Amino acid sequence: MNNTKLISYSENGEIKAGLLNESIVYNLGVELDQVHGWQCNETITLDVVFRNWLKFEPVLTKITRAPVTTGVPITDVILQAPLNNPGTIYCAGANYHDHAQEMGVSIEKDSIEPLFFLKSCGSIIGPNQNIKLPKDYSEKYDWEIELAAVIGKEGHHLNIENAMDIVAGYTIFNDVSARDVGRRDDWNFGMDWFRHKSFDTSAPMGPWIISSNQINNPQNLGLKTKINDKVMQDGNTNGMIFSIAELIVSLSKQVCLKPGDIIATGTCAGVGIFRGIFLQPGDLIELEIEEIGILANPVIQGD
Repeated sequence: MNNTKLISYSENGEIKAGLLNESIVYNLGVELDQVHGWQCNETITLDVVFRNWLKFEPVLTKITRAPVTTGVPITDVILQAPLNNPGTIYCAGANYHDHAQEMGVSIEKDSIEPLFFLKSCGSIIGPNQNIKLPKDYSEKYDWEIELAAVIGKEGHHLNIENAMDIVAGYTIFNDVSARDVGRRDDWNFGMDWFRHKSFDTSAPMGPWIISSNQINNPQNLGLKTKINDKVMQDGNTNGMIFSIAELIVSLSKQVCLKPGDIIATGTCAGVGIFRGIFLQPGDLIELEIEEIGILANPVIQGD
């Protein structure tokens, strides 16, 4: 797709799907109308695109080679989270060797299945939007840079050979976590993943989606997290315990993965809890993944 990025942006109070090429934004709906005569009766969003990926993907390939409409500079639009209403957000826990080591956990891959939890879709925010730390909730808000795979095709009972066929694209995901509220002393059930992982603005995502055919090797991408320009995480997706394909295979045994679902694939070493450093109002967090870009979010005090 010629290094074209799939974006969501707001214009006149409406969220639209766009193509970003060389800092110029093209309205995807207008391109579809003028190039292919689709006569779209609704505003095209990336949620619509990825839920109907098999229909859109061949047309997107043609459009991105040579957009015919006049675009606008990216500085004239406001980027939003690529997907504002995804299907389900599946998150892999403890899926990097170095992160497991910093947790003091020994993981024998051959004897276990991957660990997953869900994250609330209502937690999503986009690039440059504020991470709002909920008041009187936690004192230990932490960061986790993750490569997220966006599903474009239904998949159930997949195998390692065909698992990657259902991945439509990749984006950056920040699994913001409240470290001191996850374990419940008032219940006998141990870990409360919902309290730990799902609160307003705890799922920054973006700044765009790169289609899977533009990523050379998703299992060899550099990862870097900076807080106020100081490097906190510096890893690579080759450090995953379970590969993206293995995560998909495992999930597909339990659920039928659907177009528009997101799989966040875990984080590398360097999270704040093992440094005694946590997110504070006034911080700027920047997550960078090779071949994708940089997701930046200011941190402020929430309600």
